[in-house]
Amino acid sequence: MALYRAAPADGVAWVTGASTGIGRSLARDLAAEGYTVAVTARDEERLATLVQETAGLPGRIVSFPCDVTDEAAMDKTVTAIEREAGAIVLAVFNAGGYFPTRGERLDVLNILKTYEINFFGVIYGMVPVVDRMRARGRGHVVLVGSASSYFGWPSAASYGSSKAALNNFAEAIKHDFDKINIRLQIMNLGFVATPLTERAQFKMPALMKVEDCSRRMAQAIRSGGFEPNFPHRLTWVLKFVRILPFRLRYPLIHWVSGWKKRPLAPARRRKA
Repeated sequence: MALYRAAPADGVAWVTGASTGIGRSLARDLAAEGYTVAVTARDEERLATLVQETAGLPGRIVSFPCDVTDEAAMDKTVTAIEREAGAIVLAVFNAGGYFPTRGERLDVLNILKTYEINFFGVIYGMVPVVDRMRARGRGHVVLVGSASSYFGWPSAASYGSSKAALNNFAEAIKHDFDKINIRLQIMNLGFVATPLTERAQFKMPALMKVEDCSRRMAQAIRSGGFEPNFPHRLTWVLKFVRILPFRLRYPLIHWVSGWKKRPLAPARRRKA
């Protein structure tokens, strides 16, 4: 029997991180396909404007504000969505945070915040929704990864490693999800022009428009495999670079990113 793939007639699509950027654009695309889309983010006002802007689409968008780093609140949000909108058949865990991490100015709080959002923010939503999917005998889960997970980029130590952890987690858990008819995808995206990438401190080749990215994500949900990655002109190159020995890969990335010419950040002043 073929592994389940979500469709608009089956139930609700849930998208986290939907107030801006990729999540907001993808929610629109899914509603245009006819889904009832439950959207989650901390910014209730932005979610409300998204609901208003998409009122004429074939599907509908329903707002469920929540902080993805709050485990109890995420559990309650899943319960509320299923009670008020319907069964979640597609869950897209998109919420993400990027906080520059530089070796000469390490910040524990930024590293923790990155993992709370990018990794545990996924787990807190996945656990309650997968419990319900398993009980129904089908489901479709999408994790939004990053091509930065393939190897270390300057200033992206926290972001890239959190996405690498997500990739490893997805590969491991897929062995079990296949048995319970839950399709799992991790989409490793290149650089996308969003408020998140505005804070990046390195050159971003093949930068995609957010609308192009969400359109390709929606297509991958309809027909893609386990690890859709795009744009291919970037991701395929990065996959090749990943297999190079470190002694070759490191100077290449150092040169491509322009990091050798970047000045050091000011040293942190510690309290006496």
